[in-house]
Amino acid sequence: MRLQGRYEFKAPREAVWRVLLDREALAKGMPGCQRLDEVGPDAYEATLRVGVASVKGVYTGRITITDTVPPERYRMIIEGSGAQGFLKGEGAITLVEADGRTVLTYDGEAQVGGLLAGIGQRMLGGVSKLLVRLFFHGMAKQLNLAEEDVAELEP
Repeated sequence: MRLQGRYEFKAPREAVWRVLLDREALAKGMPGCQRLDEVGPDAYEATLRVGVASVKGVYTGRITITDTVPPERYRMIIEGSGAQGFLKGEGAITLVEADGRTVLTYDGEAQVGGLLAGIGQRMLGGVSKLLVRLFFHGMAKQLNLAEEDVAELEP
């Protein structure tokens, strides 16, 4: 499953960059995050409670940030599993500043297995977009931005 999109934040790129790499901000902004522990440089173990349709559960996994070029881009690798299935994914985040605003572009691939995969590609795509939207709006809150200060842009 491919995940890609763009968001605009009414904040300088440096501020958006800092929040996206701050463990506490990530834990507060990530939907369903129960735990996010740093286990090494740019590596975290996480526990999330997430539901997709009738498939709900607790998932544990690892998030690793690589290929970091501050404050422009990085890659994120995610692996997680729970009783309902597993997720493996990798994607790139790119930040571009224009007139005191930041345009964030994300592009990645995810593989889902187990009961999660059984709910259908169409539903998974919609739920994935919703979780991404909740995440970036959560990051906007960590930047002390109002709801209207973050916008999803056309890809």
